[in-house]
Amino acid sequence: MAHTFSLGLGCAILSGNAFGLIRNGRMSLKVAGLFAGIGGLEVGLRRAGHEPLMFCEVASTAQAVLAAHFPEVPCEPDVLMLKNLPAETELLTAGFPCQDLSQAGLTAGIAGARSGLVGRVFDLLDRHPVPWVLLENVSFMLQLDKGRALATLVEAFEERGYRWAYRVVNSLAFLPQRRERVLFLATKTDADPADTLLVDDVAAQGTLTALDTHAHGFYWTEGVRGLGWAPNAIPTLKNGSSVGIPSPPAILFPDGSIGTPEIRDAERLQGFEADWTKPAENVARASMRWGLVGNAVSVPVAAWLGERLARPGAYDKARDGSILAMDGRWPRAARFDGADRRAVEIGPYPVWTPRPALIDFLEYPSKPLSARATRGFLGRTERGSLRFVAGFQDRLRRHLAVMESANVTEGYLVAAE
Repeated sequence: MAHTFSLGLGCAILSGNAFGLIRNGRMSLKVAGLFAGIGGLEVGLRRAGHEPLMFCEVASTAQAVLAAHFPEVPCEPDVLMLKNLPAETELLTAGFPCQDLSQAGLTAGIAGARSGLVGRVFDLLDRHPVPWVLLENVSFMLQLDKGRALATLVEAFEERGYRWAYRVVNSLAFLPQRRERVLFLATKTDADPADTLLVDDVAAQGTLTALDTHAHGFYWTEGVRGLGWAPNAIPTLKNGSSVGIPSPPAILFPDGSIGTPEIRDAERLQGFEADWTKPAENVARASMRWGLVGNAVSVPVAAWLGERLARPGAYDKARDGSILAMDGRWPRAARFDGADRRAVEIGPYPVWTPRPALIDFLEYPSKPLSARATRGFLGRTERGSLRFVAGFQDRLRRHLAVMESANVTEGYLVAAE
């Protein structure tokens, strides 16, 4: 049964100066992380000087990863059994399950059995109204079911006296992975969450690419309705199947070969150290690591936000757009100042971090895309009506010919004599 949550509590505003340790003009918050996964949010926040107090995570594989990298931080195993947050909590984070909100998932919405667990956030806030809350989820939630998911969250926060701001942020601002996620920041202090979330904005600074000079990522599992084409980057890393069958994106290299990234590069493409999820192999098979990486929050996104929490900027009200009617799809950024909900004009790139070309970023050998996978994908591209970069399908055919001439067993390339 989906967990439901009620709306409506007191609206006391807490003083912003009463929370967080100030050192050299920077604020350090004590963090409790729900749905912590492998700690992407908390790793980034810790880099910015914030202190993790507690995790809550149900997956044994993720628990093993957290225990290895945060041995001093207790981890509660079940959000449904969690009665209270640590008394010192100043920031509650929740990268709550996206399965019911994702375009690739069941799209059951905020009332779905998995994504509906976000209701536990409000149950806990009713017992302990912490000064700051940070949520993270897929950008498709802005339009699913006419924006009902976000409307539900907004109403719940406002009835509890929180002001809020949210924004779609793309991990491509930091890493060669195109990954859009909603960051939703709420506060009961006298601070303005827009001063943290809606200050930094730059244009993308990509370079012109060509098939002969740069690597290009795409979804080999698609080919009819979409491709996920990503010049000099990969499309969003996904979590694969619930039984550990990974489906990492493919990469077309300048030499015409096609492969999928190795798990250690996948971790790095999320901003983690290579082998960050290795401890999960102590409790499950190695393939389960892909789901952990695909579900994670990109570390540098969290680190950027953590830096802004530590040292806020000043929101420019010239970015304010129209007052929101909450009658349909939500904009890609918005804020609530305690009186009005307004759309905000801001892009998905808070910064643009210099990075090597994708082909130079990757450090580990890729796994060649099998003949079976290539054949299926090529067939879909030939039957569909999508347009492709000139020469892309020819490269697919050449890669298929190479793979068919090799010895292939269960999708793994075996060196030919």
